[in-house]
Amino acid sequence: QVQLVESGGGLVQPGGSLRLSCAASGIGFSIHAMGWYRQAPGKEREGVSCITPRVGSTFADSVKGRFTISRDNAKNTVYLQMNSLKPEDTAVYYCSTVDIQSSSCLEGGRLSNEYGYWGQGTQVTVSS
Repeated sequence: QVQLVESGGGLVQPGGSLRLSCAASGIGFSIHAMGWYRQAPGKEREGVSCITPRVGSTFADSVKGRFTISRDNAKNTVYLQMNSLKPEDTAVYYCSTVDIQSSSCLEGGRLSNEYGYWGQGTQVTVSS
């Protein structure tokens, strides 16, 4: 049974930083691409960042230069470091993966296949 558990969200002032974590279990973590998505109230879910098994990464244009993504295969965990946060970054952040060995990342921070597993999400609120 695949489980993805996000953590690290919270309330932060504009210009601040947060690091999100997503711990995976029940899947061969090191051989799968991992993606971070977000959904703000009244908006569609959008890709934020994606990392391949070989540590290639893509980002949404809106977060390039501010967010970085990394993975620790020994801990089955993917991280999203978010710096210079803006109010428009406020959303529920989800991590996702798909149990297909050929999964990869698309431009714009999306997985090549989005019909996989999703975590429960963690709320990020950027406000003064």
